[in-house]
Amino acid sequence: MRFKSGANRLSAWGVPALYAGSAFVAGLVFPRLESHFFPGLVSPMSISSAVAIYSSIASGMIALTGIVFSLSFVMVQFSATAYSPRLVMLLARDPVMSHALGTFTATFLYAVTALAGIDRYGSGKVPFLSVLVIIGLLVASVAMFIALIRRLGLLQVNQMLIFTGDRGRKVITTLYPRLHSTVPVTGREDSRGSHCTQKLIHHGRPCAIQSIEVVRLVRLAKSADALIEMAVSVGDTVVESMQLLRVFNAQKPISETALRREIELGAERTFEQDPKYALRLLVDIAIRALSPAVNDPTTAVQALDQIEDLLLRLGQRQLEIGDFRDAEGKLRLVVPFPSWEDLLRLSFDEISFYGATSVQVMRRMNALIRDLKPTLPEERRQALAYWEARLNTLIARSFSSDEERTEASIGDRQGLGVPLRSI
Repeated sequence: MRFKSGANRLSAWGVPALYAGSAFVAGLVFPRLESHFFPGLVSPMSISSAVAIYSSIASGMIALTGIVFSLSFVMVQFSATAYSPRLVMLLARDPVMSHALGTFTATFLYAVTALAGIDRYGSGKVPFLSVLVIIGLLVASVAMFIALIRRLGLLQVNQMLIFTGDRGRKVITTLYPRLHSTVPVTGREDSRGSHCTQKLIHHGRPCAIQSIEVVRLVRLAKSADALIEMAVSVGDTVVESMQLLRVFNAQKPISETALRREIELGAERTFEQDPKYALRLLVDIAIRALSPAVNDPTTAVQALDQIEDLLLRLGQRQLEIGDFRDAEGKLRLVVPFPSWEDLLRLSFDEISFYGATSVQVMRRMNALIRDLKPTLPEERRQALAYWEARLNTLIARSFSSDEERTEASIGDRQGLGVPLRSI
């Protein structure tokens, strides 16, 4: 199995800055090159018309930029009340937002700087290629505006649930191998009997573990004939003086710089290598919908739809993937990953607590568990049986009458729709 750390990306403001710088340079240089290499290639429009067009594009584009992004940020902040604020930041850093701002800015700056190329040195000519470039930028700006409007459609709660579920499905597919029959025993060596020769300590502000470069860590461990054990898992937040990893039985020290380079740290969690993150966000949306201020159990039911799909996929995968060996089969790296029980607890615990008095949520959770049990391997069903019993206990405690308890115990995929029937 090969894990890759996140690639370096331009910041949210780096992309518009690159667009702006390129447009400014092009607006100054391109008309000069055009007049030098293609002196006879001129536009039939008059100078006054060209100046009016360039000026209108420049003034209109900067106004459009301000209006569109003001509305975008207002919508993002307004929609933050419907789901997790962590998803709001994810949308705010969406590449479409950065490239749209860059395209609008580039169109404005090119139109302003290219004005100097009109009637250069009193030639009475309007460069033809420069006109084509400004028209092309204008068309690109319209296309980016349409893409931005379509992107804002993701701010609807239902679309956000689908978006989050898609990210979870992607990481499950890339991270976990398929479970063919039974969950294999890993045969891990017990590091407690080994000699710890080195520890890697985090220094600095709190950071989230975003990804781990497994292949390179295995290579480092093999070079020192050692075993590396991660003290934290992907998604954990590390603080000052917290252990990142421990090295056992090393024949020689491993460079701390090399070890740190293979652990990606960041301000926030990411989906990469973190199957819990998509579930965490879906649960956040569900429990926010169940809060007294929102009181929207239907959204919680829709979140459970996505959670069920992710659990179904996870239950059919081999989850015990934390042991990594070298080419000779010797254990070199141990990384903690969530177990099936951990994933179920994350998916059910908070939703069942906050939705305990909602008949709709209880019925949907009953249907979820009953649908998963026959479709998953036998070794996954014991944990589901535990949550089924726990859900029944919760229903018995939350509803006062037998009739209410009976209604809440029925499995219903819509919550309050068509009850499941035994075949």
